[in-house]
Amino acid sequence: MTTYKTAEVAEIIGIHPNTVRLYEKLKLIPKPERLPNGYRVFTEFHIEQCRLVRIAFQVEVLQNGLRKKIVQMTKIAATGDFDAAILLINDYLKQIKQERANAEEAIDIVKQLLSGGLQEHTQCLKRKEVSEALDISMDTLRNWEMNGLLTIKRKENGYRVYTDEDIQRLKIIRSLRCANYSLEAILRLLQQISKNPHADIRTALNTPKQSDNIISACDRLIISLSVAEENAYKVLNMLQEMKIRF
Repeated sequence: MTTYKTAEVAEIIGIHPNTVRLYEKLKLIPKPERLPNGYRVFTEFHIEQCRLVRIAFQVEVLQNGLRKKIVQMTKIAATGDFDAAILLINDYLKQIKQERANAEEAIDIVKQLLSGGLQEHTQCLKRKEVSEALDISMDTLRNWEMNGLLTIKRKENGYRVYTDEDIQRLKIIRSLRCANYSLEAILRLLQQISKNPHADIRTALNTPKQSDNIISACDRLIISLSVAEENAYKVLNMLQEMKIRF
């Protein structure tokens, strides 16, 4: 049986030796045996498991327990229970597909809202009335305002009043947030459609600005979900092969 040292595993996988030790600490790979001198001894199983970890966590999709599922799957694979790991990755795949469908549906809803034009009601609503009408909490409305997603005018008495245009904007935000688009992605879209009502919604949502310092998976949600789905299929194939080999 071929065995490897920590540095050799790191070189084969293309990671730092400390990352190999971290994988062991987090139980993402099996605990290696040790020589009398304390050196770790890794096998082909460790090599394949490290490759699996790299693919599984290449894109971290955090919403609705997805990260927890991929961590659980990886740890179970490290114990050699490949049947259980395969069940978990299939469940993960099913949810990833649903999340992607939700993201696509939200884009369709936004298109419908924008193409339908404003339905004039002429009556301005107070924050509490908007909260009840759209089923959005008062705290959420405040949060969206604080994050610059909309600016609400005030009456002379200081009360906020929401116009038809504000209501439409809130419906767009609500649809996208329910599909787990980030506030940054939504703000980016709103800014673009304010300048150009015919702007491509999908491109706006999935193309972070070059000036953005931190870009999360939810800042380009559909792309991230697509890559996560592709990687999950790779993991599934790896698990099936590992089940035969080990």
